[in-house]
Amino acid sequence: MTDIRGLGYLRIQTTDVARWRELVVDGLGMAVGSGPEPNGLYLRVDERRARLIVLPGDSDKALAVGWEVRDQFALQRVRETVEKAGVTVEVLSQEECDYRDAEQVIAFDDPIGTRVEVFFGPVLDHSPVVTPHGGRWITGEQGLGHVVLPATDFDAAHAFYTEVLGFLPRGAIRLQAPGPARRVRFLGVNQRHHSLALCPAPPTEEPGLVHLMTEVDTLDAVGQALDRVRKLGFSISSTLGRHTNDKMVSFYVRAPGGWDLEFGTEGMLVDEAYYTAEEITADSYWGHDWSGSEPLAAFSPKS
Repeated sequence: MTDIRGLGYLRIQTTDVARWRELVVDGLGMAVGSGPEPNGLYLRVDERRARLIVLPGDSDKALAVGWEVRDQFALQRVRETVEKAGVTVEVLSQEECDYRDAEQVIAFDDPIGTRVEVFFGPVLDHSPVVTPHGGRWITGEQGLGHVVLPATDFDAAHAFYTEVLGFLPRGAIRLQAPGPARRVRFLGVNQRHHSLALCPAPPTEEPGLVHLMTEVDTLDAVGQALDRVRKLGFSISSTLGRHTNDKMVSFYVRAPGGWDLEFGTEGMLVDEAYYTAEEITADSYWGHDWSGSEPLAAFSPKS
């Protein structure tokens, strides 16, 4: 079993913090939290000071994916395992940990260049989470949600997350592409169906992010958010639909910088005592029409 308990946070850089604020606060309804950068945007969805951190910069990129462990002993085990795999691990200073609102943090790069931060002891904000539209997020034992990463060296990335970090295989979908069979693979660390997915990507693609998913507690909250982001002029990458693997009812909206945010509800809980990995043959039971956007067309599912 893995010591990783869940997706803790995502930190990104953008050239347009104001437009991000429109999307995640005015549109999706996250609450504004607090943080050290005066011009940064810190988003709350629970008692954490910030789960999504949006910082100003001269380019759009994912700065770090933060994974949470139980305590200092688990963090030490992760450090030793990663170092044993030949990966350099940086132990962050107290000042750097304070910047991330955690007691201790280690950092390293995964085989596809993603900056990974593993931490324990997140600092909590016990003031009420006052969301603009009354939304309630599903976090807790399931973590923030899930991230999908473009894997330029797919085999190395998959081996690292499963064999080194201990993520559990939670199924796959085969891709329609020339050459040998390729699959998007879904990986879990808790009852959320997947906290991470790896998508095969061309060798020339920069390290980054395909999408971030967050989950709320009602279908009405999803539908109302869909109405709001449309009125705000954001591009809907994918219409409302229900996924076949995690059963999530969701839509995808294009964020500044070219990533997608998936916003959903009704995600399944995995009982690891009985679960076996499966290969789905369609991404969705219904909906999730990507025809109005520009997804990774070369990676369309094979049915």
